[in-house]
Amino acid sequence: MSGDPPCKVGWYEGRRKVTILRQPTRAGIRDAAAKIAAILPPSPLFVAEIRGRVVAFKAESLQPVGAFKLRGAWHRLTALDEAARARGVVAFSSGNHAQGIAWAARRLGMAATIVMPHDAPRPKRDATLALGAEVVGYDRATESREAIAAELAAARGATLVPSFDDPWVIEGQGSAGIEAVQQMRAAGLGAPTRAIVPCGGGGLAAGVALALPEAAMVVAEPEGWDDMSRSLEAGWIEPVGPNPPPTACDALQTTRVSPLTFDVLSRRGATGVAVSEAEVAAAQRWAAERLRLVVEPGGAVALAVLLAGKVEPADGTLIILSGGNVDRAAYAAVIGGF
Repeated sequence: MSGDPPCKVGWYEGRRKVTILRQPTRAGIRDAAAKIAAILPPSPLFVAEIRGRVVAFKAESLQPVGAFKLRGAWHRLTALDEAARARGVVAFSSGNHAQGIAWAARRLGMAATIVMPHDAPRPKRDATLALGAEVVGYDRATESREAIAAELAAARGATLVPSFDDPWVIEGQGSAGIEAVQQMRAAGLGAPTRAIVPCGGGGLAAGVALALPEAAMVVAEPEGWDDMSRSLEAGWIEPVGPNPPPTACDALQTTRVSPLTFDVLSRRGATGVAVSEAEVAAAQRWAAERLRLVVEPGGAVALAVLLAGKVEPADGTLIILSGGNVDRAAYAAVIGGF
């Protein structure tokens, strides 16, 4: 990333907004990977064949909070000094980032407040509360989670930690890519030549893109919420259109990607693919039957891309299964084919 323009990152100290110049780097991802390795074992890597090709699956669904989000949360919160930690953090999330922040904050003895939509899956909300975080609800259709979180952070003097629009968060998520390289080589598969990654705001995809500079990058999104795919194709940021369709992929309902994640992915030449709700459900069933893994809809979109034939499997393909926090009734219906 040498020569790339820096990005502005801000947070609140008291009522004063502090802005610095910071951008995610591969060196930062290596630092994040070392931090994560000091407290957690690598998430498992599974191997299976799809249409005669061996494919690697990084099971972030088996993380302690059921998703990759604790990576970015841990890297971000451990970068705060003691004074900032004492004032706590504020985040906004439909559930997985919420749990990652709550998990990291509890481990560090910090207060955490999460702005979460009223229609967030109940298991994600309950898990966030169980980890000791405060949850502030909002209406996804009429209110801005960013505005609510920023106001809370300013009022409390807390640090605002976005779910993807933050260099430390991106670096933390990229640690999954560093682990995958080591695991694939140990399995005799060589380094990844292609990575297919679920994408909401793009934090995980951008981090993996930086971690795997030699791999072709594909981002996967649900149909109607494929703003990163359309943005990469257009060469500028395209928000989600008006009245987007309902989707089971609650973790990927980001209406506009950030310049930070878009810049990383566009510079890496990433491409995007959208998948249907039926294709996502089929991927969830395949993961359960072939890998014995519970994967939530948003966590299954990268697998759906491959199974649907929208990208052909090739040697060295890495799929990120990004989360496994399912609504039990909805998951039972999917597995049962209802």
